[in-house]
Amino acid sequence: MQWRRRHCCPVKMTWTFKRSLFRTHVAGLLSLALLFTLFLFFSHQDWLPGRNGPRDNPLAYTIRGFRSPKVDTNQNISLRSLFKDANVAVKPLLNLSTQQAEAGNTGGNSGRVTGLGDAMSANNSLQKEMDVTGKLSAQPYRYILNEPLKCKDSAPFLVLLIAAEPRQMDARNAIRQTWGNESVAAGLGFVRLFLLGVGQSSLQSSIEEESQIHHDIIQQDYQDTYYNLTIKTLMGMSWVATHCPHVSYVMKTDSDMFVNTEYLIQKLLKPELPPKQRYFTGYLMRGYAPNRNKDSKWYMPPELYPSERYPIFCSGTGYVFSGDLAELIYQASLSIRRLHLEDVYVGICLAKLRIEPQPPPNEFLFNHWRVSYSSCKYSHLITSHQFQPGELIRYWSHLQTNKHNACVNAAKEKNGRYRHRKLHGERPP
Repeated sequence: MQWRRRHCCPVKMTWTFKRSLFRTHVAGLLSLALLFTLFLFFSHQDWLPGRNGPRDNPLAYTIRGFRSPKVDTNQNISLRSLFKDANVAVKPLLNLSTQQAEAGNTGGNSGRVTGLGDAMSANNSLQKEMDVTGKLSAQPYRYILNEPLKCKDSAPFLVLLIAAEPRQMDARNAIRQTWGNESVAAGLGFVRLFLLGVGQSSLQSSIEEESQIHHDIIQQDYQDTYYNLTIKTLMGMSWVATHCPHVSYVMKTDSDMFVNTEYLIQKLLKPELPPKQRYFTGYLMRGYAPNRNKDSKWYMPPELYPSERYPIFCSGTGYVFSGDLAELIYQASLSIRRLHLEDVYVGICLAKLRIEPQPPPNEFLFNHWRVSYSSCKYSHLITSHQFQPGELIRYWSHLQTNKHNACVNAAKEKNGRYRHRKLHGERPP
């Protein structure tokens, strides 16, 4: 009876106990408030890595240009200051002081420098696209390496344009062995091209030897830097329009991507159907505002882009478009001031053409971050980001081995692990 009274009846709380409980609650609330404040502070800093570093977090674009909750319903009006008729001189780029221009050329070998001077005049490449009349030149750079006969007497189903740095030979070789291998589109016609600018002079001879072996590199004489990604992408589109105008589809992607080209071709593009026209898709970015922080790698000066929001664009990690758009986008670019954010710039060209990117059938097909690997997941996506050459080969080989029963095998493995834990008395995750 003594035991029941002691353990069944409620205990009267003393004032000391109540005060201790109150302090605990207050401390917890203050801790939450501090964490929330820190989150708000760091979410407005440019601490996330950039386009040349890991792009494995969906927040990267939010930090790059703080996301606006509203999407402009008339982008063509809001972007009118960027658009000029083809027969009218384009506004020159923002005038830079000599010091700023020099600052843009002092990035060292990494090319990972920030600031307006770098963004707008990296190695003066953007200015070189202007001819003496102030207009954008249709062919501002000469080819160092070209493959003009890739599509001779044929109309391939898919052209892959892969932005790569000159020094990334290992990445190019890994792609040739995996998702960029012609065998993934056997019988359909498949062209792989690596897009390069000029890097260290000591690399050029090995790049030329690589080109003679594989015949899959095009290179022009602009400096290969982050700030010239727009030039690099337009080089690829110009090549398609000039040398492969009858291709059904084009994909632009990066050298550190995993691309399930088989799923892209068979499930998204569907070669059994007539090719689409004026079609553009990828990971859609809606309602993003320009970053006005002058210290940011993604700084966009209001003098260059006065609108409060970007038009809808697709992440530059991987987007797909119909072959007819290569020439349309390139021609549109000749009347739009160059911006250094490549994917945003392509979105502006589409806005001028009054072509809105279409969402993919499944929002998880295109990913501009790293997706944790499983054969089941990777057999049903198109892009995943931030792969080293060695792991790209390893995961591609595993996927090819398991692709026909990828999800069945994954379920068996999961059930096997569950039974093992149950047998050994372990708690399931």
